[in-house]
Amino acid sequence: MDSPAAPLLPRPAGPVRAELPITTTAPIKRQRRWSVAALCIVLAVIAGLGAAAAVTSAGDRVKVLAIARDVPAGQAITDADLRIAEVSADGALTPMRASERASVIGKRPAVDLRTGGLLTASQLGAGTGLGDDQQQVGVQVKRGQAPAGTLVPGDKVLAVTTPGQGEQTGSKTDAPPSTVKGTVVAVSRPDASGSVVVNLAVASTDGPLLATRASLGRIALVREPRSN
Repeated sequence: MDSPAAPLLPRPAGPVRAELPITTTAPIKRQRRWSVAALCIVLAVIAGLGAAAAVTSAGDRVKVLAIARDVPAGQAITDADLRIAEVSADGALTPMRASERASVIGKRPAVDLRTGGLLTASQLGAGTGLGDDQQQVGVQVKRGQAPAGTLVPGDKVLAVTTPGQGEQTGSKTDAPPSTVKGTVVAVSRPDASGSVVVNLAVASTDGPLLATRASLGRIALVREPRSN
């Protein structure tokens, strides 16, 4: 015989509780994962572009000549005075290339060269090799004994002997001052007193005479007119 059916239990009285929907956080996790992946891709692209820019920049660098130690104006450049430096290619910069090193050695700069600076053709200027076939005399000129700031390599000058201490001038019987013709090879920077040293190229017959007068501080320079 079949067993009797179990009696149905009555539902509890009171308000019916609404069933809560079942939710999951999977879509949020998936969205976060895509955000992280996208961020990683962007960072990778930026890093790649940076690396490419660095390689391109390195490829644009050129080897140039730099000054390894101070070189006074007019002094011949030696191999030890130069070193090789790498700089970015820039149209605004015109340093001499490292391949020109051999051609620079032995030449005389028209201005003082300072350690760490780049060597340019303009620093050699008109003084390149100037006066190498003549005697050169360094003349210290005090403030007021040469045109201020106007002497440049290549200028023709007269080295005028000034009166010695106790000598009288101004008499009608004064003979014309003794002069020596020379060519400016280099001009140093003024010192604290304003004096400069001017290297002059002169004839072999005038070198000893000019050196003697210069040692006594009795030289003033007169610049000759420049030809156009």
